[in-house]
Amino acid sequence: MFDRPQIGERAILVHIARYGQPDPEELHEFRELALSAGADPLELITGSRDAPDKRLYVGSGKAEEIDQCVKHHEAQLVIFDHNLSPSQERNLEAMFECRVLDRTGLILDIFAQRARSHEGKLQVELAQLQHLSTRLVRGWTHLERQKGGIGLRGPGETQLETDRRLLGARIEQIKKRLAKVDNQRDQNRRARKRNEVPTVSLVGYTNAGKSTLFNALTDAGVYAQDQLFATLDPTLRRLPLLSGGEVVLADTVGFVSRLPHDLVAAFKSTLQETIEADLLIHVIDVASTQRAENIAEVDDVLEQIGADETPRLLVYNKIDLLEDHQPRILYADDGKPESVWLSAQQSTGLDLLAEALSALFGDQNIITKLVVEPRHGKIRATLFEVGKIHRETHTDDGGWELEVQLPRREYERLRKHHDWVANQWPTTEPEY
Repeated sequence: MFDRPQIGERAILVHIARYGQPDPEELHEFRELALSAGADPLELITGSRDAPDKRLYVGSGKAEEIDQCVKHHEAQLVIFDHNLSPSQERNLEAMFECRVLDRTGLILDIFAQRARSHEGKLQVELAQLQHLSTRLVRGWTHLERQKGGIGLRGPGETQLETDRRLLGARIEQIKKRLAKVDNQRDQNRRARKRNEVPTVSLVGYTNAGKSTLFNALTDAGVYAQDQLFATLDPTLRRLPLLSGGEVVLADTVGFVSRLPHDLVAAFKSTLQETIEADLLIHVIDVASTQRAENIAEVDDVLEQIGADETPRLLVYNKIDLLEDHQPRILYADDGKPESVWLSAQQSTGLDLLAEALSALFGDQNIITKLVVEPRHGKIRATLFEVGKIHRETHTDDGGWELEVQLPRREYERLRKHHDWVANQWPTTEPEY
């Protein structure tokens, strides 16, 4: 759509700090983002500025320094770790004679590479088009001209207006297709709620180890690498609980500082698993020097999508990178698990996480004794399938006496279809 320099991999990175020296952790994350996009960073140029320049974002002296660096390295791309206005991008490209990309464009490019499912690709395209719609004025130089020529004459519509109309039509088309996906996901969620299967969603800063933890718990084989935004499409798996029953575990896209609002809006259907979850497992990279800032960024995104009130379990991951840190559970004042310290990579502390989940969802299970007559052998098999048998003894008539723990929904189903179960169920409040 644009008559602009073609993108390349040889890149100059630019980071301008506000009020002070650049933060080393932010520089490291910026470089990792560039590498995740497939760029070859040749040099990182830093600086400090109280307020961005309206024309070039950086000052004229810093812009000249960047231009010399581009010419010296024969770079094909300049990436800014900031959000640039359309006019700033255009002015910088004209000065450097190469492609200029801002932080939002960089993240969008990474997302475009990571999308695998049909839904993920639609969401990325939606975010890209929404971002592009603000930049049409910096495209072709003939956008202000009216169309002319045989077969091209219109009602005084300029090329810019035409492109905006076509872009708007495509955005609406994608939104309608994503709405159908949303409806399908809603049906699946309603089915899980009818079956009283809780949903647990993994959230956290990108590269905190969510997919590694997901694989360790479910053996799902989800793509997990030490890179930003390794996971884009959501994955759901059933996870059995130690206390009986099960939950649906969802692995979702990671968050990052200054995550573009367009991305949050475009990925609403993906993040819906987080919004609708019964519990959020907030995975935290305990070895990161920016741990507090990363937690704050995740909390901010959760607030944006309306999931800030959802119950949360903190999981401090990567304790193998610290000295003298052993797996452990910390409890809140009400006795419920509050945080778990573990290493998903080393598979240490996973039993403690399973214990914490069982404690949090244990009130869905009932422990009681049942006497099953010989003619109800199928019911005994069902109890072994859906519940956890703590003890079994044989009765004189060839039946069984079972001490069983099973989900409340299974208990209600048995009571509904078998009067003999309801008659021998304790009338007092069951054990949990």
